[in-house]
Amino acid sequence: MTALYILLGLLAATAAPATIYAAAPQRGLYAVNQSSSDRGSISVYDIDAGHRLLKTIPTVPDVADVRGVAASAATGRLYVAYQDASGTGKLYCLDLYRDEIVWNKVINPGVDRLAVNPNGRLLYVPSGEGGSADYINVVYAATGDVARRIYFSNRSHDTQYPLSGPIFQETKAEDGTGNYLYMIDPNSYAASRMGPYSGVLGPYAVDGTSRYAVTNVRSLWGMQVADLRTAQIITATISDHPPGDAGLLHGIGWSPDEAEVWESGSRSDPHVYIWDMRNPMAPVFKNRLTLRTGRGSHWLTFTINGDYAYIAPPKNSDDATEVFDARTHSAVGVIGSSEDMLEIDFADGRVSRVGDQYGIGRKENPVEKAALVPDGN
Repeated sequence: MTALYILLGLLAATAAPATIYAAAPQRGLYAVNQSSSDRGSISVYDIDAGHRLLKTIPTVPDVADVRGVAASAATGRLYVAYQDASGTGKLYCLDLYRDEIVWNKVINPGVDRLAVNPNGRLLYVPSGEGGSADYINVVYAATGDVARRIYFSNRSHDTQYPLSGPIFQETKAEDGTGNYLYMIDPNSYAASRMGPYSGVLGPYAVDGTSRYAVTNVRSLWGMQVADLRTAQIITATISDHPPGDAGLLHGIGWSPDEAEVWESGSRSDPHVYIWDMRNPMAPVFKNRLTLRTGRGSHWLTFTINGDYAYIAPPKNSDDATEVFDARTHSAVGVIGSSEDMLEIDFADGRVSRVGDQYGIGRKENPVEKAALVPDGN
């Protein structure tokens, strides 16, 4: 009889994730909150029900600054990089089936916006734009333990693993190496670089075939576009921009169909700039959107199929994140304050697809191309 009870218990535990998520939305937006009242928790919105808030998942205590988010469909886990009140860099792992923290680890010497290998086994964690370490950490996703370091430049910031790979990395290094975009082979860990650009790089996004990268660059009202095959870099300038130095425009992304690139304005500029990218090496200015807050934005990304765009307020702001219809360019609503967010899809109680915190391109990637919303242009 004891053996029978044990067997029944094991069967119940195995079936639990499917039971828990039997009624989960097909498309959910998982947004790590950054407002002062609930920083570090995760709000889940039903994308297909007007971004209705479904639940807020409590995570870990003492989150002072959220630095990035990534998720894996292969493992059904989500990872958040953050700093605590003392400035210590940490990383936590959330089980998406049970909404439970699996592990929460200190990552030395710090953390920043991370990426995950498509197989879900490894995380690539920059050591932080505010530090001096000349490497990023490769972390075992199952445990949070550091597997190795990859050395190339200091003040590493945004790590990206686009659909066609490899690992991409930018840094805030002031010694000249921050003027390059780095590409790291995920097998050999050999690093190569693209550049120099006209200044230190900011946020960037790579298309679906890893042919083109669009980049915010310090002191540039506009963006630079690199052809990663030919090593050509061109500059697209916003002619009718606010007066003064641009500083660093902070937020850029391809619409998933790669027809457009959206770009944040400066800290005080309440606009988002949209480029026509039908010829990636000759962008044409297309539209200027106005944010309802009257303040600048700090990040942007899209749903997987490209129907919605999310424009985040300044970091750790209490302002709402604004939601736009990405096809009509019209504002359609707001969600809680977050810049660290991505789409997670469920099918039959299991994680079927995950989006990306970055506005990566998806058009020419065969896995994603069929799911895109048809371009009305």
